[in-house]
Amino acid sequence: MGDMQIRLLGGFCVTVGGRDVPAAQWRLRKAAALVKLLALAPGHRLHREQIVDALWPELSARAGANQLRKALHEARRVLDPDPGATSTYIEGGDELRLPTGHGTRVDTEEFQSAVFAARRSGDPEAYRDALALYGGDLLPEDRYEEWAVPTHDALRDEYLCVLLEQARLLESRAELDGAAAALRQVLAADPAHEDAATALMRVDGLAGRHHEALAVYERLCTALARQDAGPPGVVTQRLFEQIKTGRSGRAPWAAGLWEQIGDLRLLSGDGAGAAAALRAALDAEPAPDAASTPRLHRKIAQALLTRQLTDEAEPHLRIAERAAAVQGADEAERGRVNAARATWLYETGHFDQAQEQAEAALKTAERAGTPDDVAAAGETLAIVCHIRGAWREGLHLVIERYGAAADEDRGLARIFDIHCCIGEYHLYGDGLSETVEDYARRTLDLALARRARRAQAFAWCLLGEALLLQGRWDEAPGCLERSAELHAELDGRSGVLPWQRLAELAACRGDSERAAACLNRGLAIAAAGTLSRHAWGRLYATAAFDALERHAPDEAVRAVRAAGAAMTRDGGCPSCSALLNPMAAQAFVALGDVTAARAAASAAGQVAELFQSAAWSAMAADAHGSVALAGGDPAGARSRFLAAAGLYESARQPFWAARSRLQAAQAGAGPADADRDLLAQARSAFDRLGAVRAMKAAGRASP
Repeated sequence: MGDMQIRLLGGFCVTVGGRDVPAAQWRLRKAAALVKLLALAPGHRLHREQIVDALWPELSARAGANQLRKALHEARRVLDPDPGATSTYIEGGDELRLPTGHGTRVDTEEFQSAVFAARRSGDPEAYRDALALYGGDLLPEDRYEEWAVPTHDALRDEYLCVLLEQARLLESRAELDGAAAALRQVLAADPAHEDAATALMRVDGLAGRHHEALAVYERLCTALARQDAGPPGVVTQRLFEQIKTGRSGRAPWAAGLWEQIGDLRLLSGDGAGAAAALRAALDAEPAPDAASTPRLHRKIAQALLTRQLTDEAEPHLRIAERAAAVQGADEAERGRVNAARATWLYETGHFDQAQEQAEAALKTAERAGTPDDVAAAGETLAIVCHIRGAWREGLHLVIERYGAAADEDRGLARIFDIHCCIGEYHLYGDGLSETVEDYARRTLDLALARRARRAQAFAWCLLGEALLLQGRWDEAPGCLERSAELHAELDGRSGVLPWQRLAELAACRGDSERAAACLNRGLAIAAAGTLSRHAWGRLYATAAFDALERHAPDEAVRAVRAAGAAMTRDGGCPSCSALLNPMAAQAFVALGDVTAARAAASAAGQVAELFQSAAWSAMAADAHGSVALAGGDPAGARSRFLAAAGLYESARQPFWAARSRLQAAQAGAGPADADRDLLAQARSAFDRLGAVRAMKAAGRASP
């Protein structure tokens, strides 16, 4: 049997064993549609009834089955004209499937895998390679077929999103023509795409194409008016005025535009792109001694420090510090410089000095800075305390210091975002997790005494998380629900974590409806809140986990890819996103995408090395177990799943330990007696916890 390649993007084409199948050979349109359906299906397999419902919805079951037999016979004949061949390229009985493994390649899958890899790398070249695989919209000849519409729209949206991501990367690196080309493609497909239009105005303005930039704005206004969408947003209007005002002569506003780009790239976690854009801003300054020059040096240092480039950051910091020390210098900027120096100090191992600088930065921000300055300085101080092993004491000092003030002040409220992330480290860290419950209760007592509702919400959530991971599922929901209630009373932009943990608990119990409802609440909050870079990985990992427990790996992969898109836009957090990696590995393996599964397992290993603990090591072992299983090594998979079970047990996470034992028994490489014992242990744990769905799965499994 020769390899089969199926092209769906830009039009249908099949190559079998190096032989292109001429379009004329597809005399029955439904025969071609059958191959298309299987190519698009998860794992390239569908039950006959699903195919009949998609292709012949108007027929009775019997009539549809007759039509399917005709289409199947014709499809097999076209794919393999050998009279003796019957099911070489379409296999199965009640369930039809294309050959699995390396024998079948589908361009939509190759495109999505390349996008996944590009987002993980953040490399503009990887984006170019991924976009080159998009040969056009899906199956234009079937554009209005009901079975094709959802996938057509999803792939098209993904393509436009990737173009926009590529443009942002190129823009920050001053590859303005490449960025403009990508943005024009987005606007050609969607003229009312305001983000793309704003970016193209900025790129054209920086490239000196002022008239073109203004024309982009006018076309956007026209497109929005046609959709009755109102005028462009304030940011777009302000940019239009900047470009219109600065058309003549050397544009002093160019430095400001580059600085905006740098700020955006820093927010999305792209330190390299931020540093490049901010250096361009420095070069565009109309005078070397402009007032904004020290600020740009400080921001360049901050961008470099996100990549631990302390030696490169040092000269920029010194320039910023000299300017901040001058009498009459802006006091708020002095505090920002102090915070940047604190980061440099803890990155170079000078922890005592780092704390002094961070405390000075926070005091200055409180006195003269903005709410964002207070939040940034507070985050820096929290990280320094964490590195020094004094996070718990530091958080209590924050609650003592601010009390109820954080309930209304968004700047102070944001300080709790970084504490949520550090709390994750304590929930999963060796030597820390076993004391989190007691610490959360003490924190709650302090917050109640200080009447600090935001701190109460934090403590209730931390307590609920600790109880959830310990398997105390009767106690956890009340804590998490109380946290969600308090957050809702404060504002609508916080409280994502209790909803995520409630979704996780529902998924563990097997209540997918409840899990989906909680996830929807969490996703809505994350979209509007300040915790998004810590939240996306957790939310989508939970969605992927629930989908896997329902045996829907295609939904799990969609969740993993959605996480990649969200974290590319808003930034991500390795520790908060840790569970996403083993879920991704398992989902990709289930759909036969071993390359993507290996990438997820590699990412899990990197997190385990970065944050060494039993829990994170267990996630890495779990991910590598899935990859070993896909590679035809059931013994290796079993060994890794057993290692994960032991590590989860050490981390006091009974559900995940039982789940790994179930995976080990299902790997099919152990002695029957040993596997029966593993299944019995898993069933007992699931029964004790109330994990109904998992217990049924363990009951159905056999060694």
